[in-house]
Amino acid sequence: MDPISPAEARDALDAVRRERRRVRDEVGLPAWYWWGLAAGWIVLGVIADLEHPWLTTAATLVFGAVHSTVAPRVVSGRNRTAQLRVRPELAGRHTAALVLGGLVALAGVTVIAALLLDADGARHPTTIASVFVAVLILLGGPQLVASRVPE
Repeated sequence: MDPISPAEARDALDAVRRERRRVRDEVGLPAWYWWGLAAGWIVLGVIADLEHPWLTTAATLVFGAVHSTVAPRVVSGRNRTAQLRVRPELAGRHTAALVLGGLVALAGVTVIAALLLDADGARHPTTIASVFVAVLILLGGPQLVASRVPE
C-alpha cells in the first residue's frame, strides 16, 4: 500500500462525512405525508364548523381510517424518498411513537385553540384553529423527526 498524504486523508474523511449526511437526510417522512395531514386537518376543521355532528363524526372516521392505512408505511422514517431505505436503528426506534404522540398533542391544541376562539366570538373557530395547527404540522413535523436522527 502506498502511504496516504494528509490532504488525501482529509478528502477521504470529508467524502465519508458528506455521504453520512446524505444518508441522514434521507431519514424522515415524505413531504406528501405532511401536506396530506395538514390538508386533512383543515378539511376536518371546516366540516366541524358546519355544525353537523354526524358529518363531523363520519369525516373524522374517514380521516382516521386513511391515516391508519397510510401511517404504518411511512412513520418509521426509513423511506422518506425512493432513493434510499435506511436501517431502523438509524431512523430511530421511536419515530412512529413520536409522530403519533405529536398528532395527539396537536389534536389537543386544536380543541383548546377552537374553544378560545369561540369564546372570543370568532365565526369559524375550528377552521381557524385547524389552519394554525396545519401550519405547525408543515413547519414542525419534518423538524421534529429530523431532530431524532443521530449525527
